[in-house]
Amino acid sequence: MLTLDTLNAASQAQFTELLDGTYEHSPWIAEKAWHRRPFASLAHLKRALVEVLQEAGREAQLGLIRAHPELAGKAMVAQSLTAESTNEQGKAGLTDCTPAEFDKLQRLNADYNAKFGWPFILAVRGPRGAGLNRWQIIETFERRLMNHPDFEFAEALRNIHRIAEIRLNDKFGFTPTMGNLVWDWAESLAEFSELPDALTVTYLTEPHRACAARLAEWMREGCGFDEVTIDAVGNVVGIYHGSDPQAKRLLTGSHYDTVRNGGKYDGRLGILVPMACVRLLQRAGQRLPFGIEVVGFAEEEGQRYKATFLGSGALIGQFDWGWLDQTDASGVSMRQAMQDAGLRTEDIASLQRDPARYLGFVEVHIEQGPVLDALDLPLGVVTSINGSVRLMGEITGQASHAGTTPMGQRRDAAAAVAELLLYVEKRAAEVPDLVGTVGMLEVPNGSINVVPGRCRFSLDIRATTNEVRDACLADVRAEAQRLCERRGVALKLEETLRAAAAPSAPEWQQRWEQAVQALGLPVFRMPSGAGHDAMKLHEAMPQAMLFLRGGNAGISHNPLETITNDDAELCVQAFNQLLAQLQ
Repeated sequence: MLTLDTLNAASQAQFTELLDGTYEHSPWIAEKAWHRRPFASLAHLKRALVEVLQEAGREAQLGLIRAHPELAGKAMVAQSLTAESTNEQGKAGLTDCTPAEFDKLQRLNADYNAKFGWPFILAVRGPRGAGLNRWQIIETFERRLMNHPDFEFAEALRNIHRIAEIRLNDKFGFTPTMGNLVWDWAESLAEFSELPDALTVTYLTEPHRACAARLAEWMREGCGFDEVTIDAVGNVVGIYHGSDPQAKRLLTGSHYDTVRNGGKYDGRLGILVPMACVRLLQRAGQRLPFGIEVVGFAEEEGQRYKATFLGSGALIGQFDWGWLDQTDASGVSMRQAMQDAGLRTEDIASLQRDPARYLGFVEVHIEQGPVLDALDLPLGVVTSINGSVRLMGEITGQASHAGTTPMGQRRDAAAAVAELLLYVEKRAAEVPDLVGTVGMLEVPNGSINVVPGRCRFSLDIRATTNEVRDACLADVRAEAQRLCERRGVALKLEETLRAAAAPSAPEWQQRWEQAVQALGLPVFRMPSGAGHDAMKLHEAMPQAMLFLRGGNAGISHNPLETITNDDAELCVQAFNQLLAQLQ
């Protein structure tokens, strides 16, 4: 098997020969990467190859894309594929297509080439490296055929890098064992769902309780935690003692509930990665000078009840007792749901943690956005969790006949909201790491031939600091008043949520940065636009987060949410590096 020592000592010609086949018919990528030696890790080598292609320019990138064969195309039929492509298409079962499947792939190939001008590229060995099936390939083909050419160009390159990554693993004889374990755990948890065809796990439903039981079993039997409990709000808590059981603990974890029709990794990744690290420690018979407490938070999404961050809030003494009287869509109160699950509400107050007993809180999470995927970076270090404010608004004008009301005499509520929406977009774009969204628009009792008299809307503003967020909100309010006065309409705005920004503790952010550097990867710092359990723990102890790239342009809260086993492996390694720094 190939080794880094061999590569680092090789001449340029030898280096290029050793990496032959990594990128299809494109030895020039390896030739240029040779100048970036020595490589400290396999991840470092992979990143160097990515950077060579990024710097090569569009023409060279297009040449690489066009060097790839079509899936189940003429080269496969003529048996003229490279050995690597033959292996990959064979593992995906493309050599065993039925006549109908083969015909469909030919039509898709023709349509794709006609639209984009290059062949469809897909890493057919998939996110686990074991291979996609023909149905998954065809479904992905059909979905990506709808993409914009610029996006699809970048997506083709991302798939080429994934193909190269798997080929390098083969050359080095490397198996991402811990990444596979995390990936498989996530697949297993996804078996539990309230809906058969859409992953949905909301608070204290039967699938939710099954997830908790499965996590507790893995912690106890598979990982060797010393103590495993399901607490009074349904949090799954695993404790792995340090060499001194009374020593302080590192607190970590994330949530295991999901949105409706969600993804497999949102939240759950942050439970499974530290579980894998504890498993390694226990199997090595190793105790650290501190304990590790992993919490699978029972509720973060606020889907069944309006009780966002219930699980992590309970740990800092912020359980809202009024939640117990809330009822779900079926009329079941939270109090009743807890009783049915065997939870004791009288024990909730005792869940509050003493911050003096903890070193801090760290959380691993899928990015839930496109930034890391666009940069072809597996890991990102979070600088701050954005502060947010949400409002519900309504503009009232005058409903009138669409045909008889002159344009200059209208009091159009929808047009006023549309103007405000464009202002929000413009104002938020002026400041880095500030975002503003009007995500809901409704014209009650609207009609095609009536000038809208009312328009309801939502407003969501987020920024890395409260000051930037609040300045944007003030400007939006002022602009809304100005345009309403000019248009002769009335405005109502009601604030429904306000969450403070949670900047990462500098010393903990630095530890994540050092962990990423130790893997041979560049440090990329980024804010989190989404809320996380770390926001709540931030109120009680220092916290910092590490993001893992999501595939499919980072889509989340969606069945297309995905990660690779190699990225999950790097996440486990980074967590282990952080643990090593604390010893």
